[in-house]
Amino acid sequence: MNVISLDSIFGLGEMKSQPAPEASGCTTSSCGSSDGPSDMAPEVWEKVKNHPCYSEEAHHYYARMHVAVAPACNIQCNYCNRKYDCANESRPGVVSEKLTAEQAVRKVLAVAAEIPQLSVVGIAGPGDSLAAGAKQTIQTFEQLSQLAPDIKLCLSTNGLALPGYVDRLKGLNIDHVTITINMVDPEVGQHIYPWIFHDHKRWTGIEASRILHERQMLGLEMLRDAGILAKINSVMIPGINDEHLLDVNREVKARGAFLHNIMPLISDAAHGTHFGLTGQRGPTAKELKALQDKCEGDMKLMRHCRQCRADAVGLLGEDRGDEFTAEKVMQMDVDLDGGGFTKRETYREHVEAERALRHESKAAAIAEVAHMAGEKPILIAVATKGGERINEHFGHAKEFQIYEVNAKGAKFVGHRRVDLYCEGGSGDEDGLGTIIQAINDCVAVFVAKIGGCPSKSLEEAGIDPVDRFAFEYIEESALAYYADYSAQLSSGSIVEKIGADAVIRQGAYTSKRA
Repeated sequence: MNVISLDSIFGLGEMKSQPAPEASGCTTSSCGSSDGPSDMAPEVWEKVKNHPCYSEEAHHYYARMHVAVAPACNIQCNYCNRKYDCANESRPGVVSEKLTAEQAVRKVLAVAAEIPQLSVVGIAGPGDSLAAGAKQTIQTFEQLSQLAPDIKLCLSTNGLALPGYVDRLKGLNIDHVTITINMVDPEVGQHIYPWIFHDHKRWTGIEASRILHERQMLGLEMLRDAGILAKINSVMIPGINDEHLLDVNREVKARGAFLHNIMPLISDAAHGTHFGLTGQRGPTAKELKALQDKCEGDMKLMRHCRQCRADAVGLLGEDRGDEFTAEKVMQMDVDLDGGGFTKRETYREHVEAERALRHESKAAAIAEVAHMAGEKPILIAVATKGGERINEHFGHAKEFQIYEVNAKGAKFVGHRRVDLYCEGGSGDEDGLGTIIQAINDCVAVFVAKIGGCPSKSLEEAGIDPVDRFAFEYIEESALAYYADYSAQLSSGSIVEKIGADAVIRQGAYTSKRA
């Protein structure tokens, strides 16, 4: 039996067909693969299986879309600077254009007709989705729930106004809400939040943080009681809340949060935030991973977050927003009756067939390395366009996905943004150095194709450029490489790589030849 590649279904790019593996009897994430239906209650799996932010596995296949209908905010964060008409930054709080509810709905239907991977529409700003009475947020969701009921609806909020809207959200069939919670101690919070606006009054200092904390905890408990899944976003700010996030993790877990996402502070001075202008640094890759590892336990940790813009469109790690500006959407012949429902349904059917075989394939690959239980884990960087495959040219990669590999499996642990190495048919040697800095804690980098010059530079940096697994599945390839790497270590033919701490790239891809 052959699996038709997902890329070939709707012209997403080149892939190989893959023979189905022999069933091994183990298809769950207990073998080290991504969470699947055996790891949670059936009703929870149905909620998360196609949500790219709530399921690491889903993010390889499904796209999200943010509509910027919420410009106002009721708190000020020292790491935030909301920017409008901004096309050159990729971080929360920035958009190229603000939308009305009517514009947002038309844009969603246009995108849904063109991008069959679209499974989720969220409202994440550029302010707070529930500030200023949440009028545009509610109107947008009301219309979308009628016109495109197959698309999941979700929102992000700081939680200050959340307790007043939980019942309304449940009535709109919204079953995913993200709350940004950076502290559970007002003493810590006062260094993150200069002020909040609550109950018709501006509050500052510890009192502002106390009110915010109490409202966040109440809102989280209400979501739990309403059966709405809660994801918690926390920004890691070294020297302010980095160690404190262990307390945050414990408290939100106790109140029923489904997922915890610990993100690095984006603090480039060019962004104009308080932290950026005062020199507050963000964490290194090693610091971020160490904290995430400490927090990982009964509650799931999200490690595939891209800290998206408030108007992001497409798969995580890509942004196709420029294709769907308000002006362009107004000129499109938009299907107001579901926007390409049949195409999305066909795509999802293919994904489900692919995923069932993927679980079997991963389990079989893990069985091949089970005897190496004592070996140390390694990190591998992967150039991919999605579909859980190694299907991107080294020079075309805007990010590398990072996998931690050992005998228990290959686990996605993060991503590293980079600038393109190849533009206009030639390589940027200055840019190559920044790419190496971004992945220099990795033993190898998996690519679909790579040129001789970057290969040589990577080898000199102690990173093995690997293209022999081109267009194959990532996790199975990583495990095969791990088996070979471990054998070479044991024979003494290679020495263990001791990687440096990688640099977390601030912001998004920028063209050096623009």
